[in-house]
Amino acid sequence: MAIRLNETALRHARSLVRDGAVKRDERDDWSEHAPSADEENAFIEEHGWTEYRHWHLGFDDDANPETKEAYSFPYGDFRKVHRCAVISLEGRAGQYDHDDIRDASKKLLELIDAE
Repeated sequence: MAIRLNETALRHARSLVRDGAVKRDERDDWSEHAPSADEENAFIEEHGWTEYRHWHLGFDDDANPETKEAYSFPYGDFRKVHRCAVISLEGRAGQYDHDDIRDASKKLLELIDAE
């Protein structure tokens, strides 16, 4: 598994933050705010895999890009960036030694908190 930083998703997240599409929620809210599997499937059905990819900071080059397995480290609910998601993914990325994703999420959190 070769998970790398999804630069396109990072640019998308930054753009959303700058446009004010942010939910400034608390650290532990992501378990309640994360899209369900049914919501993910509906999003993919309506918007396709490319748009789904834009909502995940991690991408696995070894996985089929038309499977959920290829995507990790979600940062929002397909409408807004969630502060709690960014905090959560920063911790998980650090825990699993994905330093580039951890560092990018830390900067994204700083951008959220500065707005």
